[in-house]
Amino acid sequence: MLNLSRASHQGSYGQVQTIYCAYFENCTKMAPNVADANGVLFESDAATPDLALATTPVQKADNNPKQLVWRNIILFAYLHLAALYGGYLFLFSAKWQTDIFAYILYVMSGLGITAGAHRLWAHKSYKAKWPLRLILIIFNTMAFQDSAIDWARDHRMHHKYSETDADPHNATRGFFFSHIGWLLVRKHPELKKKGKGLDLSDLYADPILRFQKKYYLLLMPIACFILPTVIPVYCWSESWINAFFVAALFRYTFILNVTWLVNSAAHKWGDKPYDKNIKPSQNISVSVFALGEGFHNYHHTFPWDYKTAELGNNRLNFTTNFINFFAKLGWAYDMKTVSDEIVKNRVERTGDGSHHLWGWGDKDHSKEEVDAAIRINPKDD
Repeated sequence: MLNLSRASHQGSYGQVQTIYCAYFENCTKMAPNVADANGVLFESDAATPDLALATTPVQKADNNPKQLVWRNIILFAYLHLAALYGGYLFLFSAKWQTDIFAYILYVMSGLGITAGAHRLWAHKSYKAKWPLRLILIIFNTMAFQDSAIDWARDHRMHHKYSETDADPHNATRGFFFSHIGWLLVRKHPELKKKGKGLDLSDLYADPILRFQKKYYLLLMPIACFILPTVIPVYCWSESWINAFFVAALFRYTFILNVTWLVNSAAHKWGDKPYDKNIKPSQNISVSVFALGEGFHNYHHTFPWDYKTAELGNNRLNFTTNFINFFAKLGWAYDMKTVSDEIVKNRVERTGDGSHHLWGWGDKDHSKEEVDAAIRINPKDD
């Protein structure tokens, strides 16, 4: 989920494939040895019947000295101070149209990350026809968390080498590092080393993604800052200050921190009903703000599931509802999920015991709940 820090590591976005290959040296070949993987990325990585690695994941971080990137520190400090001012204007000065506009942009840019960079491009958990991919790439550019190719690259490393030094925002290093600190320091050498074998050929095969990456430094300022500022001024006579600090800076900083909470809070607080051996947890609060991305223990257990959660009530999973809507239109298809049997087997083998009841007649189903249940047209069992 990179944004401002990428320039300090890569330079210009101009020569797309050349730059990437210079950074990771061999971008189209998967490393033949995956024995050091610490997490499942795609279903093909699973080695057990309940779709886990053959070995128990580990959590580690060395004492490699951190090299501060002062430009990023200064920029992020200003951004958050400006966002605080923007939050004040949002509450007490901006017109109601501007507040609603900022919220709509927050949802749109959020979907560019959750439905686009994350579920579609990083995990390939579903497929999308070009009109939906175009919508998502516009939303993603509006979010300014780096190009979708770069975002997906870092996220694949996060899953494949989760909670190790090859994880860009290794939560083993603490809440602050996994939230924003990883963007304020140089990359760990282990991340660069193991990143050499990461396969991104599927991403570079998409002309929409290639176009965004090639022209990112032109498209991003327009989508993230210029249009969100100009539209309120010319459409409902908002002041330039309110438009810029509310619809642009406050909205942008808010969605940044919401995204980062998936890396930090959802790796620290919550139950682990699917796998107690990993840090990612079920965090309902994060799900509310991150459009359904807080069911994180499930997601790291079954990362190719397009819902990032079990089947059931999707009220807290706006992204899943978004994908389902476009599936009805035929624009989203081939959505991957996990069977109840596999989920249940995994819960029983590696869960922490916090999983809800599986259904009527479960051995843990209390007599009080059975007696209190309303049964329509019952028949003798």
